[in-house]
Amino acid sequence: MGKVIAVANQKGGVGKTTTCVNLAASLAATKRKVLLIDLDPQGNATMGSGVDKYSVENTAYELLVEEKSVDEVVYRDTAGKYDLIAGNGDVTAAEIKLMEFFAREIRLRNALAPVKDYYDFIFIDCPPSLNMLTVNAMSAADSVLVPMQCEYYALEGLTALMDTISKLAAMVNPGLSIEGILRTMYDPRNRLANDVSDQLKQHFGDKVYRTVIPRNVRLAEAPSFGAPAMYYDKSSAGAKAYLALAGEIIRRAEQHTQLEQA
Repeated sequence: MGKVIAVANQKGGVGKTTTCVNLAASLAATKRKVLLIDLDPQGNATMGSGVDKYSVENTAYELLVEEKSVDEVVYRDTAGKYDLIAGNGDVTAAEIKLMEFFAREIRLRNALAPVKDYYDFIFIDCPPSLNMLTVNAMSAADSVLVPMQCEYYALEGLTALMDTISKLAAMVNPGLSIEGILRTMYDPRNRLANDVSDQLKQHFGDKVYRTVIPRNVRLAEAPSFGAPAMYYDKSSAGAKAYLALAGEIIRRAEQHTQLEQA
């Protein structure tokens, strides 16, 4: 059975979409079946996957509101070699329409149920706010991956996010857990970044990924070419870091499976 991972942080600009696109591409390169769902109305993950958000026929709106199946709305021809459910401005309308429905917070979970066995990993790019779309993502997810910059305000925001996750777990998804905390835009020369990184490891232990994502020009440039960094410049530090993260996630998943079987 596939793993559904929501990539979330209520703070914007921390690398959520960059992580979704590049991690999905890196896992797809290891021959895993990967689905990326763009639940952010900005549609950046869609554009970063080489799909034009302005011309797509079906988006997450059709999945959540019109109850089309994943097979009807999925795009299989992406620059990252993973499957995509696109997002654009229509997704904002989905959030409004969802308020009219009964059991509105579990519509994404129900939509993904028929394909969960088909995919190894399903990533959900969440909007940078706590709304009905984020609640749907958290309800559908097995775990939450939190990208964050190592700075003081990010540490404060992380406390609020952990509180939100525990409340949502209590209300809609008792099995929800923290997949991992990913340090992004990391500059080891920065003393504050190192201090915050140490605090993270003290508080969250092995939930903090060993892999860190450096500040990298190629990672920032890749979306304007509609491709993940590994297909834009595979020798870049950013592309290598996301491949390393993919390896770490695969190892963790395998260890978890072994523990369950034991």
